[in-house]
Amino acid sequence: MTENKPILIFQLRPEDVTADSEYACIMKYGGLREDDTCRMRIHTDGIPEDLNLDDYAAIIVGGSPFDLTTPADRKTDIQNKIEADFRRLLKEVVDRDFPFLGACSGNGLLGSFLGAPMSRKYSEPIYCTNVQITDAGKQDKLLEGFPDEIDVLLGHKEAVDETPEGATLLVKGHVCPVQMFRVGKNVYATQFHPEGDADEFKLRIDVYKDHGYFEPHEAEELKENVSRVPTPHAQEILQRFVAYYYGGRR
Repeated sequence: MTENKPILIFQLRPEDVTADSEYACIMKYGGLREDDTCRMRIHTDGIPEDLNLDDYAAIIVGGSPFDLTTPADRKTDIQNKIEADFRRLLKEVVDRDFPFLGACSGNGLLGSFLGAPMSRKYSEPIYCTNVQITDAGKQDKLLEGFPDEIDVLLGHKEAVDETPEGATLLVKGHVCPVQMFRVGKNVYATQFHPEGDADEFKLRIDVYKDHGYFEPHEAEELKENVSRVPTPHAQEILQRFVAYYYGGRR
């Protein structure tokens, strides 16, 4: 554990309000301060080519409005670049077993890199739901001691259809079967949002109400749903990741 190296946080959200809120939640539930992190908003230029993983303790990737299942000829140039950048980065991350936690879009990027098929078969609206810890998950350092089921916040139009080859399924869902997996010992991805809370999701509902995640008239009902119960175990996953790989100063 190397505390003098920051945690690298990649953000793909183009809207300042959602990106700032996401970053604030990562710091809050990760127990981090700004100087504990290196924040990179990559929605305009992608990942720097000279990025050196040796400069960082770990990587956290937030959510994104991009759909990986969109045909390549219909994707913007910057989306194609970001996807190519992540393929390059994830090869090094997986080869080195470098500490990595990808949420939602990070789950899709990692799963796709590992060859898992992706589709909209297991899409889920923005809501609070419960997911199940697998037997392997109960033995994992980020999940051990958790109850059999935990509440999480999520919302996605696409997902990996199956656990990537060589990966370990840690959390499964009633609707979407792959909710969290691990590659090697240190590379993690979640379909749900461990950084999210009710206020953060209410903001996202307002901002993304016309982005196809749900029908606009459903917004108020969804806001009530995400406020239904707190999601402390999901947030503890983020807290444990930071504590294990960085030792966030609290």
